[in-house]
Amino acid sequence: MNPAEDYIINQEEPFKSILLQLQVLVETSVANLELKYKYRLPFYYLNGKPFCYFNVSRKKGYVDVGFWSSAHLSVHLDKMITEGRKVMKSLRYHTLDDIDAEVFVAVIKDAESVNHKGFWK
Repeated sequence: MNPAEDYIINQEEPFKSILLQLQVLVETSVANLELKYKYRLPFYYLNGKPFCYFNVSRKKGYVDVGFWSSAHLSVHLDKMITEGRKVMKSLRYHTLDDIDAEVFVAVIKDAESVNHKGFWK
């Protein structure tokens, strides 16, 4: 098992269930992703470029899914969290029930379509 998978599997609940559900949604929505362990986080790469990452904040009680090319995203921006960040946007989940698969997949597909554009606009 690679370190990214260890990160996911070794989380306490509800984080583990949230991460596993998000992992399934990401991996079934976008082909050719590679799961790596970068910056001490599970980080997906698409065609050799950063795509998205999972970050658990135990202290604040949520899982963040950050999108590398978020400056170029155009769907569901009203659901994205920026909170003190200049460019990076994320979707945030406190419980498994918070995950709206339709919204999540739409954002993932949007991110896939702009991933070649990079981090900055």
